[in-house]
Amino acid sequence: MSLYQFLIAVRQQDGQQLMAETGETTSHLMGMFYRTLRIIDNGIKPVYIFDGHPPHLKSGELAKRYVRREEANKAMEDAKETGDTAELDKFSRRTVRVTKEQNDEAKKLLRLMGIPYVDAPCEAEAQCAALAKAGMVYAAASEDMDTLCFESPILLRHLTFSEQRKLPITEVKLTETLEGLDMPMGQFIDLCILLGCDYCEPIKGIGPATAVKLLREHKDLDGLVKYIKDHPESRYKIPEKWPYQDARELFLKPEIVDPATLDIKWEEPDVEGLVDYLVKEKGFSEDRVRNGASRLMKNLKTAQQGRLDGFFKVLPKEETTTGDKRKQADKAVDKTKKAKISKKK
Repeated sequence: MSLYQFLIAVRQQDGQQLMAETGETTSHLMGMFYRTLRIIDNGIKPVYIFDGHPPHLKSGELAKRYVRREEANKAMEDAKETGDTAELDKFSRRTVRVTKEQNDEAKKLLRLMGIPYVDAPCEAEAQCAALAKAGMVYAAASEDMDTLCFESPILLRHLTFSEQRKLPITEVKLTETLEGLDMPMGQFIDLCILLGCDYCEPIKGIGPATAVKLLREHKDLDGLVKYIKDHPESRYKIPEKWPYQDARELFLKPEIVDPATLDIKWEEPDVEGLVDYLVKEKGFSEDRVRNGASRLMKNLKTAQQGRLDGFFKVLPKEETTTGDKRKQADKAVDKTKKAKISKKK
């Protein structure tokens, strides 16, 4: 997802992707190099996960993406004919694809920077969650809420957003989520499937509040599906192909590399290797690359995997204990009683 962001956003003033003298695109390398430096400057030590093959259940979602890309290609050709540069730029960004070569180039860059990465056999979010669950990393950073269904203890959203967007990082804790919803993990997974995921479309007419209500009534998706099928007069209709049980199995038993078999290490950057690759091959500024390498060497030695206070401004959070909440509730009750007495008088 980061590589997609870089290919779409890191561009020249005329809207074209950054390129080396050979004509090769370098936007993904520029973005990966400087974002990683920024992350490490703020005391965070990243591990990148690369997607493997998509599960067969994702074919419907992939087909939709293909259609959207083809529509964007057609709109881009129309914009070329009319000379509408704004529309041309907009639709050209929608046709972006990350190639295998660009993935390999990003991995080479990370190796030279001394940054670890993992090749996931299937979904990257599942592998991220497995590392977090095993305690090998602090959290999984993704915009995909499915990451929680893979049981990542902590999900960070907006970590990979552009600094210009000024968005704070959102930290979602799985235990607090389940406690807040008063749901066991299995029911939470069913809730996410019911609301729509990469493997199952949502059921028309069921929003978040209704989904929670229905699952409380019917316990799980099996009970809900049975009820809807037994009551054809129901306003809710199960889609013709709705493999919710297969989707549930994917979340509960994802295809991952066992974290215990992984040796994740941050190493010193290969400075001359970076210069050869980024400067001599890809046309980057040598001063900037060497400066970046020295920042890497300094910060990887001193950085401690910890909180994210330095990366984005931490928003104040009002902490309340159980006792505080009880006092607040008692005060509210007293206030209501006084209001009723006053009204009677």
